[in-house]
Formats: sequence, structure tokens, C-alpha cells
Amino acid sequence: MSNAMYNKMWHQTQEALNALLDKESQKMVEPQRNQVFIFQMLATFYIKYVQIFRNLENVYDQIVHPQKRILIRKILDAVMGRILELKNEMVELELTEFHYFDDILQDLKLAPQQLDIPIPKYFLREKLEVIKGREKILSQILAESGSGVSAKKYQVKPVPLEEAVKLIQIAERARQGRLRAMFMKQIYLQEYRAKQARILGEKVADAGAAALRIQKVWRGFHQCKRTERERAEEMIFLGMKPPPLFNEVSAAVIQADRLSHLRNKVQIKREEEYRDALVTIKDNLKLTEGPDIKENLQDQIRHWFIECRNLTGTFPDYPSEEEGGSAIIFSNKTPQQEEDEMWKMSPSVFLHTMEEGNNVYKDLWKNKDESWNFPQDYDPELIREDKRKELESEIRAQVDELMRQELENLKLAVNREKTLSPRTAKKRGGKKKDKKKGRKGKKDKDLTADRTIESLYKELVEEGLLIQALKVNLSDYIGEYSYLGTSLRQVSIEPMPSLLDVRQLVTLYGILPLGSAAVHEKAPLVKSLLLAGPSGVGKKMLVHAICTETGANLFNLSAANITGKYPGKNGLQMMLHVVFKVARKLQPSVVWIGDTEKTFYKKVPQAERKMEPKRLKKQLPKMLKLLKPDDRILIVGTTKRPFDAELQPFCKAYQKIILVPRPDYASRFVLWKEIIQRHGGLITDTLNVSCLAKITDGFTQGHIVQVVKEVLTERRIRQQSHKPLTALEFISSLTSMNPVYQEEEDSFKDWYAKTPMGKKRALALTGGNKENEKDKGKKE
Repeated sequence: MSNAMYNKMWHQTQEALNALLDKESQKMVEPQRNQVFIFQMLATFYIKYVQIFRNLENVYDQIVHPQKRILIRKILDAVMGRILELKNEMVELELTEFHYFDDILQDLKLAPQQLDIPIPKYFLREKLEVIKGREKILSQILAESGSGVSAKKYQVKPVPLEEAVKLIQIAERARQGRLRAMFMKQIYLQEYRAKQARILGEKVADAGAAALRIQKVWRGFHQCKRTERERAEEMIFLGMKPPPLFNEVSAAVIQADRLSHLRNKVQIKREEEYRDALVTIKDNLKLTEGPDIKENLQDQIRHWFIECRNLTGTFPDYPSEEEGGSAIIFSNKTPQQEEDEMWKMSPSVFLHTMEEGNNVYKDLWKNKDESWNFPQDYDPELIREDKRKELESEIRAQVDELMRQELENLKLAVNREKTLSPRTAKKRGGKKKDKKKGRKGKKDKDLTADRTIESLYKELVEEGLLIQALKVNLSDYIGEYSYLGTSLRQVSIEPMPSLLDVRQLVTLYGILPLGSAAVHEKAPLVKSLLLAGPSGVGKKMLVHAICTETGANLFNLSAANITGKYPGKNGLQMMLHVVFKVARKLQPSVVWIGDTEKTFYKKVPQAERKMEPKRLKKQLPKMLKLLKPDDRILIVGTTKRPFDAELQPFCKAYQKIILVPRPDYASRFVLWKEIIQRHGGLITDTLNVSCLAKITDGFTQGHIVQVVKEVLTERRIRQQSHKPLTALEFISSLTSMNPVYQEEEDSFKDWYAKTPMGKKRALALTGGNKENEKDKGKKE
């Protein structure tokens, strides 16, 4: 796709955003009471914003014009924030984390895949060097301390010489035995064939009958192959089977990828040129226009002195620096009144930014003639306009100093009076400074003020509290959509969320705010997240995916991992101080607490008492309070036994609770296909994937991966050409595994029903309209 195409795509997306912003401003004022109508409206906005987000992300990733990119980035972050706001509105309205849009998607003629929220590539691209540097340092520290995974895995124990010789002898004798057995088998088979030939030699076969038999076999084989081919062609024609080379990467795609990478390099080059131009153009303006600007400002201010003197008889007081200096004299401010919203939807923090960006687009880029700028380099005239304003404010500050003095001299000359204002101003300034000092003293004491961040980072790595995140993308969390969510809810059946619904929530609550500082600061703040679900459903994988997608550090504060580290009350305080100090300085950061129910045990099991699992119980709420909107730190807990925890403090510590289900039939079908192919397996007609998906009801992703690894050995992969895979091979490996039974899933559902969100939803469903009205009253 050429640059012109991405420009066109941007213009179309801006048009869609403009239309949506107009609708938003209309709907904000209209009062509404019907909950179904409100949800439909919110969901429609949400879906449309997701489409705009998808397009803008694509455009921002590929457009090379540096000034356009600054504007697109601003709008992109605002759209992200608005999506999070709308999600929050829907959660508060429906009292559930999961929403289903089947009917709306049908109306908008969209596929569920188009609801996928992309992860902006700039999250990683813009700090690639920092991430690489950090990974290098981390692996160096691990290697030096010997606590690295690789060091533990491959430690070699020395073997005494005699034992080594004995092992070699055993292996050699076994090898010779196998060879001898093979030779003996061949000799036996030779003798057997000779014996058979002697017996059959007496019967001489008729040449015609033999030829007929050969023809019959050949024709049968030939017809069988032809039928197979025709059937395959028919299935392809009907769309039941992909055409040949369907999964092969075409030359066009390879070329597009290559161009995409080239465009990214051009982007970097253009950014550098733009940054250089900002400096050089400003310097040139300073030389050419600076003296004129200074002279004009002085003339304006002198004119104001004289005007005020003529009108009032005295010279005016010069506005202080805090008030804005002489700029305040010439600015015409009109206060804008905001109307109170009648409807309960919370006022948006991001709408203003989007409108601002949209207006800049309309004024500047919509009808701009860019025929001169084919390579999409920076526009020098725009830089000049910006830098003129900047230069003017800098010169104004200097002029203000001179003119203040000039005014003083004028007053002295005309009034023959000595003003005390400079002294009093100085005194006031001194008082302010003292106040600030007093405030600073109240702040929490820095326990490691004498330590560098590098040394603290090293200490955490050596203690095993800062660990290396596995390279896992969120797209590796495979699943399928829930296509019947709305239909089930209409008949009062609560559908179990699909794996892709979970993936969506992880993106919204974890990845987007961690990746973008602008979004994290203003969007509804999610400080902590709990992933609850049976063993093997990919909870830890999701934690690692959050880190991979945002380039975040991963701190492991699981009960088992902090046992014996930083002992005592002071030790615990020091540990948390160091962890959060490093997490803040090197944000974004993820603090992971595995098996987090142990921190909130109702009763600590005898075997785990030495471990002191409840060390963090009182500290966790304190840590959450200390997190501010500009701290891009997310606390993520994972648990497979949430019912063992004390419910109230557990739910207080975790703001958002996500139930991670075992995969349903559709997800299992996709999982089997994908995992077999990833491990070198070939999907053919002999392998009934549907049968595998049906049989593995209750089995998790972990089970499926384990089975595939067991079956697809290197030897089995090589045999596939003449011996295709069958479902039976995988089924035999499943027999030794225990699935997640329905009872266990129900226990998770029952537990979730006791959580604050679960209780609210149950009340809303049973209470009907009365409850809804109460809720509305609260929100209004």
C-alpha cells in the first residue's frame, strides 16, 4: 500500500470520527430511561470507535509525514481512552465484565473478528532500544549470579572414569546385539522366501490371468485417486475446504511486509529530520525575525502605558510573571460555560482531545494541497508558525523584564515616588518557597535514597523478584468467539465467556493502559487484575503476554517466591519499597502474585505454615493506595483456587476479576488445529479434528499442548508423508489426564456470584426495574 493510500485511509477514518463525535454530542444531551436502549447505544459507539481505532493504528504505523503522525498519535490515544470509558459505562450498566454484541454486529454488517482490539505497534517500537538494553542487562545479571534458567538446567555432574567406561561398554554391547538381531531377521526372511518359492514353483501361473489381475488393481487404484481428487475439487468449490497453497505466504504479502519495514525506517529518518528542523528553523527565525518581534512588543506595551495614563491618570501595575506577564493584557478571553449533562453517562475526558484533534485535521490537513510534497517530508511553514509563537513568548519574557524596569523608571520620573512592590514581591516569593519545603517533609521517607536504580535492579534480579518474561504474544492465546451470547442472555442463561472475550479484557484493562501513558493517566484506572480459572487455561501465559506486548518489567511476588527473602517486618517493608521504586522508575511494570489465594487464606494449611503465605495480606491494599494515575504499574494475581481465600479482603485487593474458563467446543477445535500445525503436524482428511474437539470436552489448553508434544515426536513428524496422523493417536495419550469436571467449573461460577460484581448482577436480575431505578438514582 502506498503512502497516498494510507493518506486516503486516514481521511476516511477522520470523516467517520467526525460523524461519530457529532452523534456523541447529540446523545449526551438526550435523557434516557430505557436500559436496553442505553446499552444498544453505548455498544454501537464502542464498536464504531473500535473500527476507528483499528484504522488509525494502521495509519499511524505506516504514514511517514512527521507532523501528521503527531496529530494521529494524539487522536489515537484519545480514541483508546474513549473505548475504555465506554467499556466502563457498559460494565456499570450491565454489571458484568463480558458483553455480547451479536445483534448489533449483524446490523452493522461486521464480523466478530472486527471487534478485536489491536495492540498499537508503537508500544514496543518506540522503546525497542530500551527493552533490548534491559533484557541484555537482565540476562548478564542472571548469568553472573548463576540463578539463570539456563545455568540451572544444564549443570553437568562429573562421572568417575570407571563408571564412564562401563556405560560406554553397555551401550556398545546393546548396539552390537541390535545389529546381530537385524542380520538374523534378514537371514530368516531369505530362507522363508526361498521355501515359499519352492512350494509355489510347481503351480505355473497363466500369463493372461496374471496380466488381468495387475490391470484390475491398477484401474482400481487409478479410479480411487481420481474420485478423491474430484471430491476435493468439489469441496473447494463449495467453500468447505481451503484451496491448495491457501496457507502459503504469497509473493505480494512478502513484498508488502518488506515495504512496511522500509516505511518504518523512513519514519525514523523523517522524525530525525523534523527534530533537527525544529532547532534550525527556530534559530533562523531568531536571527531574521527576533529583533522585529522584540521591537513590536515594546511598542505595544509602551502604547498601553500611555493609554492607561490618559484614561486613569496613573500608570498601570505591570502583570506578574505568574499571571502571564504582558500576554494577559492583549488576550481576549471569553469564558465557556459547559451545560450539565442530563443523562447519567459520565462526562468524557477524551472527547475534548478528539474534537481538538479533529478540528486541527479539518483546518489544516483536510483540504491541504500536498502535490509538492510527494516524499511526505516535514512541512517547514507549519514549523515556522509554531516556532514564531514559541519565540514570541520567549522574547516576551525578556521584554517584560525590560519594560517592568522602564515602567518603574517612568513612575519614579513622573510621580517622584519610590514603590516598595519589588521588596514585597521578594518577601512573598520567600514565603511560598518555605511552604513547599514543608510539604516535601511530609512525603514518605525514601529508604534507599543512597542507592542507584541500577544497584536496586540488580538486587531484585539476584533475589529472583524481578524475572525475565517469556516471549509470548497475546495472539498466541488462541480461541474462538461466542456467537450466541445475546441469544442466551435473552432467555436468562448466563453464557460462559469465550477465550477471546478474556483476551479482549486483558487488552482493555492491562495492555492498552500500560502501553500508553496518556491513556493510563486519564482513562478509568485499573490498578489490579485477578485471573481466576482452573489449572492449564493460560493464566500465567496472559501475564507474560501483557509484559511482552508492552515491554513491561515482571516482578514476581508470589507467596512461594518471597519465602525467606527480606525477613521480618522491616524486611518486608524494604522489599516492597525496592520493588515499587524500581517498578516506578522503569515503568511500565507488572507485579505478578501467583497462587494469590494463599495471601488471603481463610486457614493456612499445616504444610504451608513455614512459608508464611499471608505476608502480603495487609500490605497489598496499602500498595494499591500508593499507586497514582501516572504510575504505569499493574498488579496481576492468578489463582486456581479462589474459594480458599477470605472473600472480602480478596475482592478489595483486586479491582477487576476475570474468570478464565476451560475452552468450549469452538475454541478446542481451533486449538487442536493450531497447536498440531505449530508442532510440525499436517492436518489431512484422515485426522478428524472435530472428533478430537468433541472428545476433549473439559480438557484445557495445557492438556492439549502436552498431548500434541507427546504424539508429535521428530520420528512421527518424518513419517507423516506415508502415514498421516489420526485422531486415535492423540486419544490414547489423553487417557492418563484428568479433565476439568463440570462441578469444578460450577464452583468457580458460584464463587464469582459472591464477589461484589456477581452480587450486583444477581440483585439487578432478581430485583428487576426497582433495582435498576435505584442504580440509576445513584449514578445520577
